Amino acid sequence: MRIYVCVKQVPDTSGKVAVNENGTLDRASMATIINPDDMSAMEAALRIKDETGCQVTAVTMGPPPAEGMLRELIAMGADDGVLISGREFGGSDTFATSQIVAGALSHLGVGEEDIIFCGRQAIDGDTAQVGPQIAEKLNLPQVTYAAAIEKDGKVLKVRRLLEDGYMTVEVQTPCLITCVKELNEPRYMTVKGILECYKKPVAVLDFEALKDEPLIDLDTIGLKGSPTNIFRSFTPPQKGAGQMLAGSPQEMVNELAGQLAAKHVI
Repeated sequence: MRIYVCVKQVPDTSGKVAVNENGTLDRASMATIINPDDMSAMEAALRIKDETGCQVTAVTMGPPPAEGMLRELIAMGADDGVLISGREFGGSDTFATSQIVAGALSHLGVGEEDIIFCGRQAIDGDTAQVGPQIAEKLNLPQVTYAAAIEKDGKVLKVRRLLEDGYMTVEVQTPCLITCVKELNEPRYMTVKGILECYKKPVAVLDFEALKDEPLIDLDTIGLKGSPTNIFRSFTPPQKGAGQMLAGSPQEMVNELAGQLAAKHVI
């Protein structure tokens, strides 16, 4: 049994956000983190590994420096990593990205007991499209918005987090599940894991390795082949600092009412 965890290195949106002239993010000038929902997906995989001893493989598509992120996930407990990297893949939208990742997973092989975990969505795009698109391209059953997962043999019982409650469904492997951050609390890297993470394998799948995969359409990958067009991207203006009021609740209410009255808001 093998669990693939699809992860993404995303800009740290709490810091500087830079945009290129063509509307894409200038990722090279921004600090990066591991996408939060993907961390929950990795923790879900590692908990199943703790129970079953299965193999956990972290998979990402990105530039060569993304290998460092894979090493961090190996230090958390993943067994190995796969980096999908090539200039031909750069600038891909969700449609292009999903077919490239699906092609890579097909290249690696998805067995009858295997599971693919993804985060619900990435904080740089917020589309929640790549995971479901990967499942469709691999012709796998999918369950999205997983907030609880129980495994019993080849069957997974998943509780989905919805806007107005929960839905519990069962799915049989092989399958793809997207995870929300409420699913769990991701573990930290261990000292032993940090010391040994560079001894574990990280395979690189470039354009030459994947160009003949049937799931990949060479005309619809990369920036030029992506059907999504960005109309406009910009860095939002920074808001001014707020004002904190002190005192008892009644004093704060009186102060706030006085300030709003002075500004003719009330």
